[in-house]
Amino acid sequence: MRKELARELIGAGVHFGHGASRWNPKMEPYIFGKRGMIHIINVKETLRGILIAKKLLINVVSSGKDVVFVGTKRQAQKGVRTVAEQSGMHFVSERWLGGMLTNFRTVRSRLQRLEELEKMEASGSLASESKKQESRLKREMRKIETNLGGVRKMNRLPGAVVVVDAKKELTALREAAKLGIATIGIIDTDSNPDDVDVAIPANDDSIKAVELILRELGEAIAAGKAAYKPITASTTVQPAGKRRSRRRSLASAAEETTAENAAPAEKQTEPAADKKDLKTAPENEKPEEKEQASA
Repeated sequence: MRKELARELIGAGVHFGHGASRWNPKMEPYIFGKRGMIHIINVKETLRGILIAKKLLINVVSSGKDVVFVGTKRQAQKGVRTVAEQSGMHFVSERWLGGMLTNFRTVRSRLQRLEELEKMEASGSLASESKKQESRLKREMRKIETNLGGVRKMNRLPGAVVVVDAKKELTALREAAKLGIATIGIIDTDSNPDDVDVAIPANDDSIKAVELILRELGEAIAAGKAAYKPITASTTVQPAGKRRSRRRSLASAAEETTAENAAPAEKQTEPAADKKDLKTAPENEKPEEKEQASA
C-alpha cells in the first residue's frame, strides 16, 4: 500500500518544492536534495507525515469530535470541499474570517442570521420588501453563505484542523494553537513546520497531489467514525439481572423481619397458657381433698 501510494504521489509531482532561494531553513529535514534551482521533497517524509496524521484523525474522530478542512487557495478549494462533504466534516474554502474559532459565539450568531434570511426568502416576506432592501438582504445572505456555509453545521469547536499551505492559513493555525486544537498541515519548502503539530511535506501547488493526500485523510476519518461508540442512556443503567437479584434480597429481608416479629408473639402466648393451667389445677384438686378428709 505504501509503495502504491508513493508511486501515485510521485506521479502527481508531490516531491517538487519551491525555488531554492525561497526555502525555509527549518524545512531542511524534509528536503531530499536540489535539482537545478528547485528543492526536492523527501517522499519518505511525506508518507511518514500522512501516516501520523491518519492516526491522529482516527483518535480525534473516534472520540466524537469533528474536523475542519481549511484550504482557501485556488489549487485546494475543490479538494477541501470534496473530502469534507464525503466525510461529513466541515470546511472553509473561500476565506478564513479572523476569530472563526476564538470568537465562535459571534460566528454562530451570523449563521443564525443566515437561517433567518433563508426563512424570509422561503416564506416570501423578502420579496415584499422594497427593491433596495431586498437587494441588500440577498447580498448579505450570499456573503454569509460564501464565507460560513461550510461550517454552518459546526455546533462546537473541532478536535482537529487540517490546512493546505500552512503559510497562507497562518491565522487559522494560530487560533487553533491558542485553543489547544490539534493541527495538521500540508507544507511546502517555504513554510515553517513549527506552525503545525503534524507536518506533511508536499507540493501544495499540485492539485492532484493535494487531492491524493486529502483522500487518505478522508479514509482515516471514515475509519474513526466506524470506531466511534456513542454513549447512550442504556449503557448507564444496571442490567436487568442485577435489579431482579436486588428485589429478591429485599423480599427475603422483608420475610425475615415478618418471621422475627411473629416468633415473639408465639413465645408470649405459650407461657400464658401454662399459667392458666397452673391456676386452674389447684382449684380442681381442692374438692377431691375435701372428700378424702370427710371420709
